[in-house]
Amino acid sequence: MDDLRYQVDLLNAMNQRMQADEKMYRLVCDTSSNAFIYIDFKKNICKMLGDWDAYFPDTVINSVNELSKLYTYVEDQSVLVFRELLFLENSKNQVKTDTFKLAGRNKFIECRVNVIYDAANNPTDKVIRFSDVTKRKEQNDELTYMAYYDLLTGLYNRNYFVKLLAEFTEKAKNNNDIISVLFFDLDDFHKINDGMGIVIGDEVVQQFGFLLNEYKSDNVLISHFNADIYCMAIYNPNSVINAETIFKSINEKLKNPIRLSNGSEVILSFCMGVAEYPEAAQNTLDLINCAEIVMFRAKKAGRGVIQYFDAPILSDFLNNVAIENKLKEAVFENNFEMYFQPQYKAGTKKLRGVEALIRWKDYDGKMISPAVFIPIAEKNGAIIPIGAFVIEESIRVYSIWKKKYSVDFKLSINISAIQYRASDFVESLIFIIKKYDVDPSDIELEITESVLIDDFKDVLEKLLILREYGIMISLDDFGTGYSSLSYLKGLPIDTLKIDKTFIDSIDSDDNSKIILESIIRMSKKLGYETIAEGVESESQNSYIKDIGCDCIQGFYLSKPMNVNGIEDLLDELGY
Repeated sequence: MDDLRYQVDLLNAMNQRMQADEKMYRLVCDTSSNAFIYIDFKKNICKMLGDWDAYFPDTVINSVNELSKLYTYVEDQSVLVFRELLFLENSKNQVKTDTFKLAGRNKFIECRVNVIYDAANNPTDKVIRFSDVTKRKEQNDELTYMAYYDLLTGLYNRNYFVKLLAEFTEKAKNNNDIISVLFFDLDDFHKINDGMGIVIGDEVVQQFGFLLNEYKSDNVLISHFNADIYCMAIYNPNSVINAETIFKSINEKLKNPIRLSNGSEVILSFCMGVAEYPEAAQNTLDLINCAEIVMFRAKKAGRGVIQYFDAPILSDFLNNVAIENKLKEAVFENNFEMYFQPQYKAGTKKLRGVEALIRWKDYDGKMISPAVFIPIAEKNGAIIPIGAFVIEESIRVYSIWKKKYSVDFKLSINISAIQYRASDFVESLIFIIKKYDVDPSDIELEITESVLIDDFKDVLEKLLILREYGIMISLDDFGTGYSSLSYLKGLPIDTLKIDKTFIDSIDSDDNSKIILESIIRMSKKLGYETIAEGVESESQNSYIKDIGCDCIQGFYLSKPMNVNGIEDLLDELGY
């Protein structure tokens, strides 16, 4: 009797513990944001647990077969996959997970099925769990979007564009097709960014991106590369969609100003470079590079220009790259030499001064023209150390001449806009003048209009300091800038150098003579000294002298010479 009572008490205890466990499990399920179905195949039991109504409201599952009621809750295209997952035991798999979007709802669910089998590989139990993964899916979608798309314009970003273009290229290779790659760059975008602010600049970039997006199709890829640069690829361009038609179409749309959110309007134009596969390049990156190269060539030609790739353009570019690489070495080793071109008083051949000119001979012994390497140096920043070399070396040599020869002449030094913008330019120049004990009034700085355009106020302040110190100021290439006259009334100028283009045509063009004579008369009334550049013939020399120009510089009287050449000249002139 006692043994029976013990067995009953044991069973009651076990039953209570099982009830407690079941209560705990159910409580866990009910407080979870998940929904569960438990199926006991042997007993044909089906239990629904958790937050069921959040997923499948008003749906009751009493048996395995009733799982089919859930099909209607997912999108039609996912029903077959959903069915296979719910009845995972049919494929003898144990665990599987997949994600589905609920039909008519912006909600994504993750369905995980776990089936337990006996020794004979027959299913005994199955648990199906439904989880709300909408937030995670949105986060993943956002990360995916960021990986593929540009956040500002909604166009493909550069990396994804390159990947898709590579697929285009492989397809074109197999099918002997053509791909046009178009590079776009907005004209004078820096003026919008600097003048109106980066927020407005971003809006302009965005608006132009929206405009380009209208051309997107299965055969047209569009990307925002960076700043105001975009790239487009057209697979198998035809008479309707090609580089020329797109260029004309966009220009037609840009005839109307773009209205911005602050109420202002901007008129946009752009330059475009075009390169085609397989003519320009055989692989994706080279194709993009070729299109970019010709785009920069288009920008050099002016605003609103389209430029197509050809071999000479690439050759010029590669040559410039080679020069740029050599230039870096030359800057590091100061592998330059100073030349000086004499300037004479008109009619007397009395030496007025010399203009310092830099020369560069590469390791192959080839002379590289300043007209070639100076623009490259200004672009890559090498002009700063090169300019510093010119200033110090020319003043150093000049100080030797002044001590060696009893001659009163000036040293003219060209200064680039980039040098002037340096915060320590004035201090550095004065330091070098003091270092070599040169009279500041013997030094003349030649500036061009490009120096004045970007920050006139800052340049003017520096020029006034230099002028007060005694240094002379010369306005170089006068007559070529559209607004040169406006600068004359506000700048501390001593000398006007009349541009060579006027001198070249005085023998054949009466208008050039009229302009030249007007400049001379105006300069005399303003009290400026005048120098005619590029005088190359006796007729030019005579005419310049007759109309009252003060000084003459050019090949007719003397070519640029190295240090020894100038010293020979000074000896010859008897100084």
